[in-house]
Amino acid sequence: MLTLPAAEPARRAGRRLAWLDALRGVAALVVVFEHALRPLLPEAHGPVKAVFDPGWYGVMVFFLVSGYIVPASLERRGSVRDFWISRVFRLYPLFGVGVAGMALLVAAGWDDAHIWWSSRPLSMALGHLTMLQNLLYVPNVVNVLWTLSYEMAFYLLLTAMFTLGAHRASLSGALGFTAVAVLGGSALPVALLSAGGAGRMLASVLAVTAVLAASLAAVLKGSAGVRRAGAVVLGATVLVLLLVNQSYPGPWQGLLILATMFAGTALYRAERGEITWGRAGWVALVPLAALWLGRDEPGLQTATAAAWITFAAGMALRRRGVPAALAWLGLVSYSVYLLHPLLLESVEWFWPEPATVPLGSRLAVLAGVVALLLGLSALTWRLVEAPAQRLGRRLVGGGEAARRPLTPGASEGPRPGAG
Repeated sequence: MLTLPAAEPARRAGRRLAWLDALRGVAALVVVFEHALRPLLPEAHGPVKAVFDPGWYGVMVFFLVSGYIVPASLERRGSVRDFWISRVFRLYPLFGVGVAGMALLVAAGWDDAHIWWSSRPLSMALGHLTMLQNLLYVPNVVNVLWTLSYEMAFYLLLTAMFTLGAHRASLSGALGFTAVAVLGGSALPVALLSAGGAGRMLASVLAVTAVLAASLAAVLKGSAGVRRAGAVVLGATVLVLLLVNQSYPGPWQGLLILATMFAGTALYRAERGEITWGRAGWVALVPLAALWLGRDEPGLQTATAAAWITFAAGMALRRRGVPAALAWLGLVSYSVYLLHPLLLESVEWFWPEPATVPLGSRLAVLAGVVALLLGLSALTWRLVEAPAQRLGRRLVGGGEAARRPLTPGASEGPRPGAG
Protein backbone atom coordinates (compact mmCIF):
# COMPACT_ATOMS: atom_id res chain seq x y z
CA MET A 1 0.00 0.00 0.00
CA LEU A 2 1.29 3.45 -0.92
CA THR A 3 1.86 5.63 2.14
CA LEU A 4 1.75 9.36 1.65
CA PRO A 5 4.31 11.58 3.38
CA ALA A 6 2.96 13.35 6.44
CA ALA A 7 2.87 16.67 4.60
CA GLU A 8 0.89 15.35 1.63
CA PRO A 9 -2.56 15.37 3.29
CA ALA A 10 -1.96 18.96 4.35
CA ARG A 11 -1.05 19.91 0.77
CA ARG A 12 -4.18 18.24 -0.59
CA ALA A 13 -6.30 19.93 2.04
CA GLY A 14 -4.61 23.19 1.07
CA ARG A 15 -5.64 22.75 -2.55
CA ARG A 16 -9.21 21.99 -1.49
CA LEU A 17 -9.39 25.08 0.74
CA ALA A 18 -7.48 27.48 -1.48
CA TRP A 19 -10.74 29.03 -2.67
CA LEU A 20 -11.38 30.17 0.92
CA ASP A 21 -7.97 31.87 0.99
CA ALA A 22 -8.82 33.59 -2.28
CA LEU A 23 -12.07 34.92 -0.81
CA ARG A 24 -10.24 36.16 2.27
CA GLY A 25 -7.67 37.89 0.12
CA VAL A 26 -10.32 39.70 -1.92
CA ALA A 27 -12.25 40.68 1.21
CA ALA A 28 -9.11 42.01 2.90
CA LEU A 29 -8.27 44.31 0.00
CA VAL A 30 -11.84 45.60 -0.16
CA VAL A 31 -11.69 46.41 3.55
CA VAL A 32 -8.44 48.33 3.01
CA PHE A 33 -10.17 50.30 0.24
CA GLU A 34 -13.05 51.10 2.59
CA HIS A 35 -10.77 52.53 5.26
CA ALA A 36 -8.58 54.38 2.76
CA LEU A 37 -11.50 56.44 1.48
CA ARG A 38 -11.79 58.90 4.34
CA PRO A 39 -8.07 59.77 4.81
CA LEU A 40 -7.11 59.64 1.12
CA LEU A 41 -10.22 59.93 -1.07
CA PRO A 42 -12.78 61.83 1.03
CA GLU A 43 -14.61 63.12 -2.05
CA ALA A 44 -15.42 59.51 -3.00
CA HIS A 45 -16.39 58.34 0.50
CA GLY A 46 -20.02 59.45 0.47
CA PRO A 47 -20.85 58.50 -3.13
CA VAL A 48 -19.23 55.06 -2.82
CA LYS A 49 -20.88 54.21 0.50
CA ALA A 50 -24.25 55.35 -0.80
CA VAL A 51 -24.30 52.63 -3.46
CA PHE A 52 -21.96 49.96 -2.07
CA ASP A 53 -20.57 49.54 1.44
CA PRO A 54 -17.12 47.95 0.94
CA GLY A 55 -16.57 47.30 4.64
CA TRP A 56 -19.84 45.46 5.07
CA TYR A 57 -19.06 43.40 1.99
CA GLY A 58 -15.71 42.37 3.47
CA VAL A 59 -17.36 41.53 6.79
CA MET A 60 -19.96 39.30 5.20
CA VAL A 61 -17.42 37.42 3.10
CA PHE A 62 -15.15 36.85 6.09
CA PHE A 63 -18.01 35.65 8.28
CA LEU A 64 -19.35 33.28 5.66
CA VAL A 65 -15.87 31.78 5.39
CA SER A 66 -15.62 31.52 9.19
CA GLY A 67 -18.95 29.75 9.40
CA TYR A 68 -17.99 27.38 6.63
CA ILE A 69 -14.69 26.12 8.04
CA VAL A 70 -14.28 26.87 11.77
CA PRO A 71 -16.94 24.41 13.04
CA ALA A 72 -15.36 21.77 10.81
CA SER A 73 -12.09 22.33 12.67
CA LEU A 74 -13.76 21.70 16.02
CA GLU A 75 -15.62 18.62 14.81
CA ARG A 76 -12.57 17.15 13.11
CA ARG A 77 -10.54 17.52 16.29
CA GLY A 78 -13.34 16.31 18.52
CA SER A 79 -11.71 18.19 21.40
CA VAL A 80 -12.82 21.51 22.84
CA ARG A 81 -9.42 21.90 24.50
CA ASP A 82 -7.52 21.46 21.25
CA PHE A 83 -9.92 23.77 19.44
CA TRP A 84 -9.29 26.59 21.93
CA ILE A 85 -5.54 26.11 21.91
CA SER A 86 -5.66 26.46 18.13
CA ARG A 87 -7.88 29.57 18.26
CA VAL A 88 -5.79 31.30 20.92
CA PHE A 89 -2.52 30.79 19.06
CA ARG A 90 -4.08 31.89 15.77
CA LEU A 91 -5.72 35.06 17.00
CA TYR A 92 -4.06 36.51 20.09
CA PRO A 93 -0.40 36.96 19.07
CA LEU A 94 -1.14 39.25 16.14
CA PHE A 95 -4.02 40.81 18.06
CA GLY A 96 -1.42 41.84 20.63
CA VAL A 97 0.80 43.30 17.91
CA GLY A 98 -2.10 45.39 16.57
CA VAL A 99 -3.03 46.72 20.00
CA ALA A 100 0.61 47.49 20.80
CA GLY A 101 0.99 49.31 17.48
CA MET A 102 -1.99 51.53 18.23
CA ALA A 103 -0.65 52.18 21.73
CA LEU A 104 2.58 53.44 20.15
CA LEU A 105 0.63 55.79 17.88
CA VAL A 106 -1.26 57.13 20.89
CA ALA A 107 2.00 57.60 22.82
CA ALA A 108 3.49 59.45 19.84
CA GLY A 109 0.47 61.75 19.73
CA TRP A 110 -0.66 60.52 16.34
CA ASP A 111 -3.97 59.30 17.69
CA ASP A 112 -5.84 60.93 20.57
CA ALA A 113 -9.21 59.21 20.25
CA HIS A 114 -8.70 56.62 22.97
CA ILE A 115 -9.32 58.70 26.09
CA TRP A 116 -10.94 55.69 27.71
CA TRP A 117 -7.47 54.30 28.41
CA SER A 118 -7.10 56.98 31.09
CA SER A 119 -10.68 56.97 32.40
CA ARG A 120 -11.53 53.23 32.25
CA PRO A 121 -8.26 51.33 31.84
CA LEU A 122 -9.31 48.07 33.52
CA SER A 123 -12.54 47.82 31.51
CA MET A 124 -10.56 48.45 28.33
CA ALA A 125 -7.91 45.87 29.19
CA LEU A 126 -10.32 43.12 30.28
CA GLY A 127 -12.71 43.81 27.41
CA HIS A 128 -9.95 43.33 24.87
CA LEU A 129 -8.47 40.37 26.71
CA THR A 130 -11.76 38.52 26.25
CA MET A 131 -12.00 39.77 22.63
CA LEU A 132 -15.65 40.49 23.45
CA GLN A 133 -15.12 44.23 23.84
CA ASN A 134 -17.81 45.04 21.30
CA LEU A 135 -20.38 43.02 23.26
CA LEU A 136 -19.24 44.64 26.50
CA TYR A 137 -19.70 48.12 25.01
CA VAL A 138 -16.00 48.83 25.37
CA PRO A 139 -14.52 51.00 22.57
CA ASN A 140 -12.16 49.18 20.22
CA VAL A 141 -8.51 50.19 20.46
CA VAL A 142 -8.19 49.50 16.73
CA ASN A 143 -11.39 50.19 14.80
CA VAL A 144 -11.47 46.85 12.98
CA LEU A 145 -11.34 44.76 16.16
CA TRP A 146 -15.11 44.86 16.53
CA THR A 147 -15.52 41.88 14.23
CA LEU A 148 -13.37 39.73 16.49
CA SER A 149 -16.05 40.05 19.15
CA TYR A 150 -18.51 38.30 16.85
CA GLU A 151 -15.93 35.69 15.94
CA MET A 152 -15.38 35.03 19.65
CA ALA A 153 -19.13 34.88 20.31
CA PHE A 154 -19.42 32.31 17.52
CA TYR A 155 -16.59 30.21 18.97
CA LEU A 156 -18.20 30.26 22.42
CA LEU A 157 -21.58 29.27 21.03
CA LEU A 158 -19.97 26.47 19.01
CA THR A 159 -18.27 25.26 22.19
CA ALA A 160 -21.55 25.20 24.08
CA MET A 161 -23.38 23.46 21.25
CA PHE A 162 -20.64 20.88 20.76
CA THR A 163 -20.58 20.07 24.48
CA LEU A 164 -24.36 19.66 24.53
CA GLY A 165 -24.35 17.56 21.35
CA ALA A 166 -26.27 20.23 19.40
CA HIS A 167 -23.47 21.29 17.05
CA ARG A 168 -25.23 19.84 14.00
CA ALA A 169 -28.06 22.33 14.39
CA SER A 170 -26.37 24.87 12.12
CA LEU A 171 -29.45 25.58 10.02
CA SER A 172 -31.57 26.07 13.14
CA GLY A 173 -28.98 28.52 14.44
CA ALA A 174 -28.99 30.49 11.20
CA LEU A 175 -32.78 30.69 11.03
CA GLY A 176 -33.13 31.35 14.77
CA PHE A 177 -30.83 34.36 14.77
CA THR A 178 -32.50 35.60 11.57
CA ALA A 179 -35.95 35.34 13.14
CA VAL A 180 -34.91 37.29 16.23
CA ALA A 181 -33.27 39.96 14.07
CA VAL A 182 -36.41 40.38 11.95
CA LEU A 183 -39.00 40.17 14.73
CA GLY A 184 -37.30 42.27 17.36
CA GLY A 185 -33.79 43.27 16.38
CA SER A 186 -34.63 46.92 15.85
CA ALA A 187 -36.24 47.17 19.30
CA LEU A 188 -33.48 45.50 21.31
CA PRO A 189 -31.56 47.67 23.80
CA VAL A 190 -27.87 48.45 23.60
CA ALA A 191 -25.48 48.70 26.54
CA LEU A 192 -28.18 47.50 28.94
CA LEU A 193 -25.54 45.89 31.16
CA SER A 194 -22.76 48.42 30.68
CA ALA A 195 -24.48 51.83 30.70
CA GLY A 196 -24.34 54.06 33.75
CA GLY A 197 -20.78 55.21 34.20
CA ALA A 198 -17.31 53.77 34.64
CA GLY A 199 -18.18 51.79 37.79
CA ARG A 200 -21.18 50.11 36.19
CA MET A 201 -19.18 49.19 33.12
CA LEU A 202 -16.30 47.75 35.15
CA ALA A 203 -18.70 45.68 37.25
CA SER A 204 -20.34 44.37 34.09
CA VAL A 205 -17.02 43.52 32.45
CA LEU A 206 -15.73 41.79 35.59
CA ALA A 207 -18.93 39.80 36.03
CA VAL A 208 -19.10 38.65 32.42
CA THR A 209 -15.39 37.78 32.36
CA ALA A 210 -15.74 35.73 35.55
CA VAL A 211 -18.83 33.88 34.32
CA LEU A 212 -17.30 33.08 30.95
CA ALA A 213 -14.01 31.95 32.49
CA ALA A 214 -15.78 29.72 35.01
CA SER A 215 -18.17 28.19 32.49
CA LEU A 216 -15.41 27.57 29.94
CA ALA A 217 -13.27 25.98 32.65
CA ALA A 218 -16.22 23.76 33.56
CA VAL A 219 -16.59 22.70 29.93
CA LEU A 220 -12.89 21.92 29.65
CA LYS A 221 -12.24 20.26 33.01
CA GLY A 222 -15.49 19.22 34.67
CA SER A 223 -17.36 15.93 34.91
CA ALA A 224 -20.07 15.18 32.35
CA GLY A 225 -22.77 16.98 34.33
CA VAL A 226 -20.54 19.95 35.12
CA ARG A 227 -19.54 20.24 31.46
CA ARG A 228 -23.19 20.38 30.39
CA ALA A 229 -24.02 22.96 33.03
CA GLY A 230 -21.01 25.04 32.01
CA ALA A 231 -22.07 24.84 28.37
CA VAL A 232 -25.56 26.08 29.20
CA VAL A 233 -24.21 29.04 31.17
CA LEU A 234 -21.64 29.78 28.45
CA GLY A 235 -24.20 29.83 25.66
CA ALA A 236 -26.75 31.78 27.69
CA THR A 237 -24.21 34.46 28.63
CA VAL A 238 -23.20 35.00 25.01
CA LEU A 239 -26.84 35.18 23.92
CA VAL A 240 -27.60 37.80 26.56
CA LEU A 241 -24.67 39.91 25.39
CA LEU A 242 -25.81 39.63 21.79
CA LEU A 243 -29.37 40.58 22.65
CA VAL A 244 -28.91 43.53 25.00
CA ASN A 245 -25.33 44.81 25.12
CA GLN A 246 -23.94 45.26 21.60
CA SER A 247 -22.31 48.41 20.39
CA TYR A 248 -21.45 48.91 16.71
CA PRO A 249 -22.95 47.98 14.25
CA GLY A 250 -26.22 47.46 16.17
CA PRO A 251 -28.50 44.68 17.42
CA TRP A 252 -30.07 43.44 14.20
CA GLN A 253 -26.81 43.61 12.27
CA GLY A 254 -24.99 41.71 15.01
CA LEU A 255 -27.66 39.01 15.10
CA LEU A 256 -27.47 38.65 11.34
CA ILE A 257 -23.69 38.30 11.56
CA LEU A 258 -24.20 35.23 13.75
CA ALA A 259 -26.93 34.02 11.38
CA THR A 260 -24.50 34.43 8.50
CA MET A 261 -21.83 32.35 10.19
CA PHE A 262 -24.27 29.55 11.00
CA ALA A 263 -25.50 29.76 7.40
CA GLY A 264 -21.93 29.20 6.23
CA THR A 265 -21.81 26.08 8.42
CA ALA A 266 -25.07 24.82 6.92
CA LEU A 267 -23.58 25.21 3.43
CA TYR A 268 -20.54 23.24 4.56
CA ARG A 269 -22.81 20.46 5.80
CA ALA A 270 -24.65 20.38 2.48
CA GLU A 271 -21.36 20.23 0.58
CA ARG A 272 -20.34 17.29 2.80
CA GLY A 273 -23.66 15.53 2.26
CA GLU A 274 -24.68 15.83 5.93
CA ILE A 275 -27.87 17.67 4.97
CA THR A 276 -29.60 18.02 1.62
CA TRP A 277 -29.11 21.06 -0.54
CA GLY A 278 -32.87 21.53 -0.34
CA ARG A 279 -32.65 21.99 3.41
CA ALA A 280 -29.56 24.15 3.12
CA GLY A 281 -31.44 26.38 0.71
CA TRP A 282 -33.32 27.85 3.65
CA VAL A 283 -30.20 29.88 4.43
CA ALA A 284 -31.32 32.19 1.63
CA LEU A 285 -33.59 33.72 4.27
CA VAL A 286 -30.51 35.20 5.95
CA PRO A 287 -29.48 37.59 3.15
CA LEU A 288 -33.14 38.25 2.33
CA ALA A 289 -33.67 39.37 5.93
CA ALA A 290 -30.59 41.58 5.72
CA LEU A 291 -31.88 43.15 2.52
CA TRP A 292 -35.24 43.85 4.13
CA LEU A 293 -33.88 45.20 7.41
CA GLY A 294 -31.38 47.35 5.51
CA ARG A 295 -33.98 48.72 3.11
CA ASP A 296 -33.08 52.28 4.08
CA GLU A 297 -29.39 51.65 3.38
CA PRO A 298 -28.87 50.84 -0.33
CA GLY A 299 -25.10 50.56 0.15
CA LEU A 300 -25.54 47.87 2.77
CA GLN A 301 -28.05 46.02 0.61
CA THR A 302 -25.79 45.83 -2.42
CA ALA A 303 -22.81 44.85 -0.25
CA THR A 304 -24.79 42.02 1.36
CA ALA A 305 -25.96 40.69 -1.98
CA ALA A 306 -22.46 40.95 -3.46
CA ALA A 307 -20.91 39.08 -0.51
CA TRP A 308 -23.30 36.17 -0.84
CA ILE A 309 -22.83 36.06 -4.62
CA THR A 310 -19.06 36.10 -4.12
CA PHE A 311 -19.22 33.20 -1.67
CA ALA A 312 -21.56 31.24 -3.93
CA ALA A 313 -19.20 31.77 -6.86
CA GLY A 314 -16.28 30.61 -4.73
CA MET A 315 -18.15 27.43 -3.80
CA ALA A 316 -19.08 26.77 -7.40
CA LEU A 317 -15.43 27.14 -8.50
CA ARG A 318 -13.89 25.47 -5.44
CA ARG A 319 -12.41 22.57 -7.41
CA ARG A 320 -10.57 24.86 -9.81
CA GLY A 321 -7.11 26.26 -9.34
CA VAL A 322 -6.61 29.52 -7.48
CA PRO A 323 -4.00 32.11 -8.48
CA ALA A 324 -1.04 31.87 -6.14
CA ALA A 325 -1.16 35.60 -5.43
CA LEU A 326 -4.73 35.39 -4.14
CA ALA A 327 -3.96 32.31 -2.05
CA TRP A 328 -0.97 34.11 -0.51
CA LEU A 329 -3.05 37.22 0.14
CA GLY A 330 -5.55 35.07 1.98
CA LEU A 331 -2.76 33.57 4.04
CA VAL A 332 -1.68 37.02 5.29
CA SER A 333 -5.19 38.49 5.38
CA TYR A 334 -5.29 38.67 9.18
CA SER A 335 -2.15 40.80 9.14
CA VAL A 336 -3.55 42.95 6.35
CA TYR A 337 -6.71 43.40 8.37
CA LEU A 338 -5.04 44.32 11.65
CA LEU A 339 -2.17 46.46 10.35
CA HIS A 340 -3.82 48.63 7.73
CA PRO A 341 -5.62 50.92 10.22
CA LEU A 342 -2.28 51.79 11.81
CA LEU A 343 -0.83 52.90 8.48
CA LEU A 344 -3.93 54.86 7.55
CA GLU A 345 -4.05 56.55 10.98
CA SER A 346 -0.50 57.71 10.32
CA VAL A 347 -1.49 59.12 6.93
CA GLU A 348 -4.41 60.94 8.55
CA TRP A 349 -2.08 62.52 11.10
CA PHE A 350 0.19 63.88 8.37
CA TRP A 351 -2.72 64.94 6.13
CA PRO A 352 -5.59 66.03 8.40
CA GLU A 353 -7.27 67.74 5.41
CA PRO A 354 -6.69 65.36 2.49
CA ALA A 355 -9.02 67.19 0.12
CA THR A 356 -6.45 70.01 -0.07
CA VAL A 357 -3.75 67.59 -1.29
CA PRO A 358 -3.48 66.95 -5.07
CA LEU A 359 -5.24 63.76 -6.11
CA GLY A 360 -2.15 62.38 -7.80
CA SER A 361 -0.17 62.64 -4.57
CA ARG A 362 -2.91 60.89 -2.63
CA LEU A 363 -3.14 58.04 -5.14
CA ALA A 364 0.63 57.64 -5.00
CA VAL A 365 0.50 57.45 -1.21
CA LEU A 366 -2.34 54.92 -1.41
CA ALA A 367 -0.23 52.71 -3.65
CA GLY A 368 2.69 53.10 -1.25
CA VAL A 369 0.51 52.23 1.76
CA VAL A 370 -0.72 49.06 0.06
CA ALA A 371 2.82 48.03 -0.90
CA LEU A 372 4.11 48.72 2.62
CA LEU A 373 1.13 46.91 4.11
CA LEU A 374 1.77 43.78 2.06
CA GLY A 375 5.44 43.84 3.00
CA LEU A 376 4.67 44.25 6.70
CA SER A 377 2.04 41.54 6.50
CA ALA A 378 4.55 39.15 5.00
CA LEU A 379 6.88 39.89 7.91
CA THR A 380 4.26 39.52 10.62
CA TRP A 381 3.10 36.27 9.03
CA ARG A 382 6.64 34.90 9.08
CA LEU A 383 7.67 36.30 12.47
CA VAL A 384 4.41 36.23 14.46
CA GLU A 385 1.58 34.24 12.91
CA ALA A 386 3.42 31.20 11.56
CA PRO A 387 5.55 30.59 14.69
CA ALA A 388 2.50 30.98 16.94
CA GLN A 389 0.50 28.56 14.82
CA ARG A 390 3.34 26.04 14.86
CA LEU A 391 3.47 26.28 18.64
CA GLY A 392 -0.28 25.77 18.84
CA ARG A 393 -0.05 22.75 16.59
CA ARG A 394 2.75 21.35 18.72
CA LEU A 395 0.64 21.70 21.85
CA VAL A 396 -2.38 20.16 20.16
CA GLY A 397 -1.01 17.40 18.00
CA GLY A 398 2.55 16.66 19.00
CA GLY A 399 5.66 16.92 16.89
CA GLU A 400 4.24 15.35 13.73
CA ALA A 401 1.48 17.94 13.43
CA ALA A 402 3.91 20.73 14.22
CA ARG A 403 6.16 19.72 11.34
CA ARG A 404 3.42 20.00 8.71
CA PRO A 405 3.98 22.97 6.43
CA LEU A 406 1.81 26.06 6.77
CA THR A 407 0.84 26.81 3.21
CA PRO A 408 -1.92 28.84 1.55
CA GLY A 409 -5.19 27.00 1.96
CA ALA A 410 -3.88 24.58 4.56
CA SER A 411 -4.89 26.67 7.56
CA GLU A 412 -7.80 25.32 9.53
CA GLY A 413 -9.79 28.45 9.78
CA PRO A 414 -10.07 31.93 8.36
CA ARG A 415 -8.54 34.92 9.94
CA PRO A 416 -11.32 37.39 10.66
CA GLY A 417 -11.60 40.63 8.78
CA ALA A 418 -13.55 43.75 9.39
CA GLY A 419 -15.07 46.72 7.78
